[in-house]
Amino acid sequence: MLKRLKWTQWIALFIFVSMGISFFYTLFEVFTAPVKQPATGPSVTLRSDYLFLLLEIILGMAILALPSILARRFKFEIPGLVYILFVIFLYGAIYLGTIQQFYSIVPHWDKILHIFSGAMLGAIGFSFISILNANGRVVKEMKPGFLAVFAFCFAVTLGAFWEVYEYTFDGLLGLNMQRYDTSGGTPLVGRAVLQDTMGDIIVDILGALAIAIIGYLALKKGKPWMKQFEFHRKDWKKK
Repeated sequence: MLKRLKWTQWIALFIFVSMGISFFYTLFEVFTAPVKQPATGPSVTLRSDYLFLLLEIILGMAILALPSILARRFKFEIPGLVYILFVIFLYGAIYLGTIQQFYSIVPHWDKILHIFSGAMLGAIGFSFISILNANGRVVKEMKPGFLAVFAFCFAVTLGAFWEVYEYTFDGLLGLNMQRYDTSGGTPLVGRAVLQDTMGDIIVDILGALAIAIIGYLALKKGKPWMKQFEFHRKDWKKK
């Protein structure tokens, strides 16, 4: 049975197992980590930190399964390349970024992921609308300019929602995902407070803009938009 797995499924399985192992390790740390920082000596990772990490791992594993669930529910096929880009981003953001602490040890890791996600979401925006463009019930095909604008807006909007998520959980759980404090806990002031959030939005825009321009030029020249990114409905009926 395992031999029937596609290469995309093998990659997804590897990432799922990695996060599963991290789940059990983090669960163990939740019960053994201290609740408060020691009075003397270096700071340590607290139980609350591991609880948040555990929540991220659970959400990551749920999101990893989400594309397959949506594909079965709405009866469309997810291109292998789109799925791989999705799971690689998830792996970089949650497993490498949070669990392996790449956000702290790799310079600009956060920005690298944001520009990658902006381009990936822009490509997915093209892909979703290609379903409508292929539908015989759509009277008039959508113009390349409209497709490019939609893909760009789709990616930037989802990037903005991510910043809202960070802002919300920073407030609810006392986190520092938007980097409004220094690593030493000193609150930033003025424009420095906005630097991380605005930097994320800017690189989201750059990634989305790049893929929108590439897609627009390809469509204007009469070339189909990257076949590897096209979604297809399983029960599509043209009228």
